[in-house]
This record gives sequence, structure tokens and C-alpha cells, in this order.
Amino acid sequence: MRPAFSVIFLTTLIGAGQGLFIALYLTELGAVLGAWTMPAGRYFALGCALSLVSLGAGLLASFFHLGRPERAWRSAAMWRTSWLSREVIVLPAFMAAVAAFGLAHYLRGAGELTLALGAAGLLLGLLLFICTGMIYACIQFLQEWHTPLTVINYTLFGCASGFLLGTAWAAAQAPALVAPLALWTAAFTLAALATRVASLARNARLRPKSTMQTAIGVKHPRIAQKSEGFMGGSFNTREFFHASSPARLRALKWGFLLLVFPLPLAFLAAGTTLASWPVLAAAFALQYLGLLAERWFFFVQANHPQNLYYQVIS
Repeated sequence: MRPAFSVIFLTTLIGAGQGLFIALYLTELGAVLGAWTMPAGRYFALGCALSLVSLGAGLLASFFHLGRPERAWRSAAMWRTSWLSREVIVLPAFMAAVAAFGLAHYLRGAGELTLALGAAGLLLGLLLFICTGMIYACIQFLQEWHTPLTVINYTLFGCASGFLLGTAWAAAQAPALVAPLALWTAAFTLAALATRVASLARNARLRPKSTMQTAIGVKHPRIAQKSEGFMGGSFNTREFFHASSPARLRALKWGFLLLVFPLPLAFLAAGTTLASWPVLAAAFALQYLGLLAERWFFFVQANHPQNLYYQVIS
């Protein structure tokens, strides 16, 4: 598949925003349970503002993928059958919950209201992860996506990046929280590494269910393609094939594996030891750059069955 950068920015930015909010809410829960001292309302309020900036930037990026942006509201009409429509509904609801949670902390401080709003935001955030992942996992003819690992990876990557951003935010506003949040970040990052490697191994073993014979409806045992459909470029050839070389794909795969996992973990360890928010912010920046590459690879690796027909130009 040809990756769309608007969708790449959408999924990575809202994932980080979701993960950051979950980190903020778990911080409040930990304080209520006595694990650490409750941070000031400013920590939660500005943290929610940072989450909303990430979510809003992702939402803005999505509009660049629309042919008719003025009709974007219609995308919610098929909520009974479309995961995309469900995502369109859940995303603004989640953003409203994040805003209400932050505003309640700013005006009243921690209490039963913020716990209730945070619980609602947590449920909406998890539901949003499911909706986003299922947009791709529900497509049965794209074998690389049609697996529960797609939803799991979207969730773990979002939590890993969001908690890393939350750790950097804690270093700037509430240093006592850096160590526990760093542990959560490392756990989510390592879990994401395990599931992403599992999906890479699974996809490497996949074989197309279609053949050249079934693609064109001819049962002859030997078929050689001499020209591409329409004698060149078309919507199909532009939208469903990436035109990247195997060498480029290998470099991209090892690049995102390095940027998303070992490098941020090394910066995380250094930043936690020093309680330095610039080092932790650099860790987030590195990981986010790697997530852009990972999401690009996610789209490119999906092999649309129509590419059996549109292979070469004579």
C-alpha cells in the first residue's frame, strides 16, 4: 500500500496524546492509593493541554487526507458498520473528557469528580485505540493487517510514546514521579518490541492467497505479464503500491527498530538518572521519529492483491 503521511501523523499523534492522558490519570490513581504525593493541579491541567495539542494536531492532519474536507462530518454516518466512523465519534468524545479532566484539576483540584472524569477518559482512550487499530485489522484481504497484533501494536506504541512524553513532563513539573513513570514507559516499550517483532515474523511467513491465474481469471499454468493495466499509471497503481525497493524497506525496518526501542530506552535511563527533562524530551523526539518510520513501514508492507495484476510497465 502507498502510505499517506496525513494518516501516519494522525495515528502517531493521537496515540501519543492518548498515552499521555493515561499516564496522567494513573498518576492521580497512584497518589490516591498512597504510592506518592498528589501533584499540583497545574501538573494535570497543563499535562492535559499538552495531550490536547497532540490530539488536535493529529485531527488536523487527518483533514489533508480528505478529498472534500467540508464533508468530513459525514464520515460519522456509518457508525453501525464502520470502524472509521466509530473513531470519528470517539476521538472528539475523548478530547472532551481530557479537557474536562484538566479543567476540573485546574478549578477544583483532585477529588471524586476528577477520578470519575479520568475513568471516563481512560475508557474512551482505550476504545479509541481499538477503533483506530480495527480500521486496518478488519480488512481481511490484507493479510499483514488482519491480525489482533495490529490493535495490540497500536495500543502499546501509543502508550509507550505517551508515557515517555509523560515522563519528560514529570521531570519538568513533578520530579518525584519520574522513576515510576519511567518504569511504566520501559514496560510498554519492551512489550511493544515483543509484539512488533512477532508481527514482523508473522508477516514474513505470509504467502499470497491469490495467484496470477486468479487475479486475471485465466487458468493457464504459465503466465508472464508484459504490460501494466492501462499501459501505465492509474489510480490503482498510485494508491495500492509503494514502489519502494527491497533494500529501502530493509533499511527502514531496521531504522525504526533502532529508533523506537533501544535508543529511547538508553535516553530514558540517562534522563531518569539525571531527572533531566531535556534528555527525556530528546528520547521522546527520537522515538516519535521512529514511530513515523514504523507506521510508514506498516502501510508499505501491506500487499494489496490487485498488485498481482498491476506489476510492470512494458
